[in-house]
Amino acid sequence: MSLNYNEALALLKEYNEGDFHLKHAYVVSDVMGWFAETLGYGEEKDFWVVVGLLHDLDFERYPDQHCIKSQEIMRERGLEECLVRATASHGYGITVDIKPEHQMEKVLFATDELTGLIGAAALMRPSKSVGDLEVKSVKKKYKDKKFAAGCSREVIQQGADMLGWTLDELIDRTIQAMRASANVD
Repeated sequence: MSLNYNEALALLKEYNEGDFHLKHAYVVSDVMGWFAETLGYGEEKDFWVVVGLLHDLDFERYPDQHCIKSQEIMRERGLEECLVRATASHGYGITVDIKPEHQMEKVLFATDELTGLIGAAALMRPSKSVGDLEVKSVKKKYKDKKFAAGCSREVIQQGADMLGWTLDELIDRTIQAMRASANVD
């Protein structure tokens, strides 16, 4: 069974109540939609958006089983295996051995952590906005391991490598995607 956005949102809210987790899901969903459009996957945009929305379905309730419990939840509901796989693949090398293969899975893997780092960097600016955020500012924060310490630089770099992009390219594109998001302050 496939889900539309509203059905996916209802499922997300069954397992997530915290504003932080919900906002992260909305932002990653928007970022995934932007990448679907700009990378030539517009016909798959709705699926990319749902994947972004549900990628951390289990994180708030089951942080120790992240990307594992979500597979169980989705399979119990009879959801498409491609959705189960895509959402779980962003935990590759951390909690699961599901390597991102499709371009969409690679984008999710690369941007999940990066959206957090970019969001934190934007909050440090006088404008508190991604609207005037530059790659060099994010790179400076990226190099400071104490800044947004929960955002794995290794995963971000590995994601850029999977996509065949430079780190600067990944950061630039993700900033652009976040600027287009209605859910980024």
